Amino acid sequence: MNKIKFADIALSKELHKAIVDLGYEEATPIQSQSIPVLLNGDDAIGQAQTGTGKTAAFGIPAIEMLNTSLRDTQVIILCPTRELAIQVSEEMNKLAKYKKDVSFLPVYGGQPIERQLKALKKGVQIIIGTPGRVLDHIERGTIHLESVRLVVLDEADEMLDMGFRDDIELILKTTPKKRQTVMFSATMPKAILELTKKYQRNPKQIKVVHEVLTVPNTEQIYFEVKERNKLEALSRIIDLYNLKLSLIFCNTKRGADELVEQLQARGYSVDGLHGDMKQSTREKVLNKFRKGNIEILVATDVAARGLDIDNVEAVFNYDMPQDEEYYVHRIGRTGRAGKSGKAFTFVSGREIFKLRDIQKYIKTKVKLMPVPSYDDVEEMRTNIFIEEIKSIIDAGNLKKYHKILGQFINDDYSTTDVSAALLKFNLESTSKQEDLNVKDVKNKQSGGEVRLFFNVGRKDKVRPGDILGAIAGETGIPGKVIGNIDLYDKFCFVNIPSEYVDEVLDTMNGNQIKNKKVHIEIANKKD
Repeated sequence: MNKIKFADIALSKELHKAIVDLGYEEATPIQSQSIPVLLNGDDAIGQAQTGTGKTAAFGIPAIEMLNTSLRDTQVIILCPTRELAIQVSEEMNKLAKYKKDVSFLPVYGGQPIERQLKALKKGVQIIIGTPGRVLDHIERGTIHLESVRLVVLDEADEMLDMGFRDDIELILKTTPKKRQTVMFSATMPKAILELTKKYQRNPKQIKVVHEVLTVPNTEQIYFEVKERNKLEALSRIIDLYNLKLSLIFCNTKRGADELVEQLQARGYSVDGLHGDMKQSTREKVLNKFRKGNIEILVATDVAARGLDIDNVEAVFNYDMPQDEEYYVHRIGRTGRAGKSGKAFTFVSGREIFKLRDIQKYIKTKVKLMPVPSYDDVEEMRTNIFIEEIKSIIDAGNLKKYHKILGQFINDDYSTTDVSAALLKFNLESTSKQEDLNVKDVKNKQSGGEVRLFFNVGRKDKVRPGDILGAIAGETGIPGKVIGNIDLYDKFCFVNIPSEYVDEVLDTMNGNQIKNKKVHIEIANKKD
C-alpha cells in the first residue's frame, strides 16, 4: 500500500511538532493503515511484528483522543514484558512532548508498588503495563476504569503464550463495554481470534506484508557507538575501507544537513539529499554522485526512494532505521549487479533491541565489530598501497623505472634500501596527506584569496555552516579550502581561493541559501 506523510494526517499542532522533532517524515506501513482507523474510533486487529512502528500507530491516536481536562485513566496499554512497557512509555512521552496536562505511568512487576500508588493518586490518563500488575492495581482499587475509552493489547500473541489470557480477559470485562479495543499481534493463533470475537466490535483487519530481503552480496556489520562518537567512527570506517562511493542514511532532514556540514568540514567529498529539495536540485546531486564527483551521499529514507545506482560500495545506517522495512530498503542499495557491498549500522544504547528485532525479521545475523582505531586505519592504508604496488609490477612496463633504479645501485645503494626508502616516503606522505593538504590550502589562501560579498546574513537565519555547506555542495569545492566567513545582519563576506572564484560566481549566483535567492560579487576594497 501507499505510505502517507504525517503532514497529511489531521492531527493537533502539538503532535505534528513532536513528530517533526522525532524526525518522522512518512508513516510506516502499519502506521499508514492504523492511525486513520484508530482516529475514527474503530476497533482494530493488526498483524505486525516488533520494530514496524506499532507504538506510534496506536500511541498517536491514544494521545489525540485524550480529554486533558480529565485526570481519570482513559487509555490502558497492555504489554507482555516490563522492557516493552518502558519502551512504549518512553516513546509516547516523546510524542506528547508539547501536549500539556498529559500523564503516563508504566506499571510492572519488580518496581516498588509504593511509587506506582503515589503516582496513581495524582491521576494518570494513560497506563502502560504488564497484565499481572495492572490487574493487581484494579483489584486494589488503585486503578479506576470507568473513564477508559481505549484498550490496546500490544504483542497479544506473546501475552497469551506467557499465560496472561485470564488476566487480559478480567481486565477487558472490567472496562466499559463502549470502549475501543485494539490488538496487535505478529501471528494470529486461534486464541487471538477467540478474543477478537468475544471483546471486539466489527474490528478492522490491518495486515502488513513485509518485503523479502534479497541482498546476498551484502556483508552486514554493526558497531556499538555512543551518539557523540558517531562522526569520528564514521570517518575512520570510510578511511579504513577506502570507500569511493557510499550512501549514509539519517532519520531526519535536520540530521542529514548537519552531517553533510560536519563531513565537508573534515574534507570529504559529500552532499545531501532530503524531501525538501526541488526535483532539479535532487537530479543535480544524484548526477554528481553517479559520476563520482561526490563520493558520499547523505540521505533520508523518503529522499532515497527510487534511488538506483549500481556502484555503491557501502551503506551506513548512521541513525537506526525506524522500521525493519527501511533497513531492507537501505541496505538493498549496495551489493547490486552481482557486486559485493557492505552495510554498516551504528547502534546506541537501547537501540540494540531494535537491531535484534531486525535480525529476527531478516533471518540473518548482523556481525558486531569494534570501531577501528587509528592504527587499524594506518594498517589498511599500508595493505592497500602494497596491493597497488603488486598490480603495477604485474602490469609490467617498468623499463624507465629500472633505469632510474640503476642510478641508485651505481651509487652503491642496495635495491632493498631503495625500496624501503620509497615505501617510507610514500606511506608517510599518505598518512600525513590530510595535514599537508590543509597546509597547502593555508599557503594558497595567504597568497591568493578573493573576498566575496553574499547578500545573506543573520537576519535570514543563516549560519556560517549554511554558507560553507551551500558553496561546497553546489560547486564541489572541498569545505576545508574555504577561508573566513564574516557574518553580518544582512550580508556576509567569504574568503575563497582565487582559482575557485569564477566557479563560485557562475554556479552560486541565483541559487538559494535558506530560501533566499543569493547574489554574489567580488567585494570592493572599501567593503
